[in-house]
Amino acid sequence: MRSPSVLVAALSIALVASTSLAAGAPAGAAALPASSKATSTVPDGRAIPKGNVTTNGRTWKQTFRTGFDSAAPLGQFASKYKGIGLYDGYTDTSGRGKYAPSKVLSVKGGVLDFALHTEKGLPLVAAIMPDGYAPHKTGRVSIRYKTTNTAGYKFVGMLWPSSDDWNEGEIDWPEADLGSRPRPASAVPGTLSPSGMRFEPGKQMFAGSDTTAWHVATTEWDKGIVRFYWDGKLVASTTKAVPKTAFRVTLQAETAIGTAPIPPKAVGHVSIDWIAIWN
Repeated sequence: MRSPSVLVAALSIALVASTSLAAGAPAGAAALPASSKATSTVPDGRAIPKGNVTTNGRTWKQTFRTGFDSAAPLGQFASKYKGIGLYDGYTDTSGRGKYAPSKVLSVKGGVLDFALHTEKGLPLVAAIMPDGYAPHKTGRVSIRYKTTNTAGYKFVGMLWPSSDDWNEGEIDWPEADLGSRPRPASAVPGTLSPSGMRFEPGKQMFAGSDTTAWHVATTEWDKGIVRFYWDGKLVASTTKAVPKTAFRVTLQAETAIGTAPIPPKAVGHVSIDWIAIWN
């Protein structure tokens, strides 16, 4: 689920119909969309970025960063990281999983771990809002992460309307089933219909590598353009699907979209080394 709202059914339909992942689809990183006015690279390092950065003629002011320096055993994440928002008790996007942060999230060795698994027949998942419900009207979000290659689960970093009105848009990056190559997508504001939202880029484009090793995914939501970077390289951009209202940052690890059974004994992991956010 993108957000605890009444849009769950429509969301599931739209994500399958408009932006479903195609296994083994060719990477699109070599062909940038004509709308792109971005440079081919942005600053990218293995250490957590600190301070303001300038890209594409824009200086971004850092507002949040965490490298998960405080250990948090299972069940203690909420008390150790009080500034981070959590979904708890809601059904996820596919309708098959339940957000249960106390049974999924832990921190060890400077890494946040999402341990996605099934208990008593119910898949347990988690979603966090790194800087709480902080509203952003433009923004730059960068995460360093990796996942296991596990059937039945997916991960998405997203910007979601602060109002919970899906018709205002949605920015998804990175998004992929665990172990697959991520693809970027941004919903065109004002296009909500019974079949869902219209997403850009119109042609699906994929990162050049999967998520089983450490990678840095960066989203830049600038005035008039949204850019998607993978390890500092521009994967895609759009000028047709740019939000105009306040959005919040959300990271969701949840059950995969579709009808394939979720293996009851599968345990999928999403590991996040650091998160940095700028306005």
